[in-house]
Amino acid sequence: MKRGSRFFLTAAALVLAWEAAALILRTGVLPEPVPVARTFFGLLSADLPMHFGVSFYRVAAAVFLAVAAGLPLGLFMGRSKTWDAYLAPAVYLTYPVPKIVLLPIILLLLGLGDASKVAIIALILFFQILVTVRDAVRGIDEEYFLAVRSLNARGWAVLRHVVLPATVGELLTALRISVGTAVAVLFFVESIGARRGLGYFIQDAWARLDYLEMYAGILAMSLLGVLLYEALEQAEKRVCRWKRV
Repeated sequence: MKRGSRFFLTAAALVLAWEAAALILRTGVLPEPVPVARTFFGLLSADLPMHFGVSFYRVAAAVFLAVAAGLPLGLFMGRSKTWDAYLAPAVYLTYPVPKIVLLPIILLLLGLGDASKVAIIALILFFQILVTVRDAVRGIDEEYFLAVRSLNARGWAVLRHVVLPATVGELLTALRISVGTAVAVLFFVESIGARRGLGYFIQDAWARLDYLEMYAGILAMSLLGVLLYEALEQAEKRVCRWKRV
């Protein structure tokens, strides 16, 4: 069975389970899928696309910043045993700390705008990227470096032909795994002092007891996570053609 068919069947099964639960419970808190879908498509001509775009921008900006900071540092620590010995203890001490507890500090420093929301997501992704890339570089067999150096490759050539091909797959895998975390954190931070974004949209609908709009917002946020995950998976397939995803 093709991947698209499996995806369709899974989605259909989830919708049927949702419909069954709504019929059994018979409560406005859990409306049926059809009214939610009707509300969702109706909101596409209203402000839902704007909230979706704001949320997408925040996640995309956070991913860019996390990769821009975590990838070079991970490569550096992976190749330099001396610097890794100095920096690794700091990483091990700070990596397990739940970064979301730093949100009040970040809000005080950066305010309630996009900067604080992007920063907290980027901070969470940064450590995951840093640790993944560092461990991937350290796992490269030294024979590969000896082979390219025997061809008089140095510096950028070694990085391009050995280090990056060996780490980019792990980097994209880490990002795919982190998408769910990023979207979950996005919902949390957008529910605090925000006036735009899917998190704000869902919280606002919840406060107004408009459950159809609330579920439409949840559907939009789920779609955001699926699109980001699929984009990273397709990127991994293209970049790592030798690797099965």
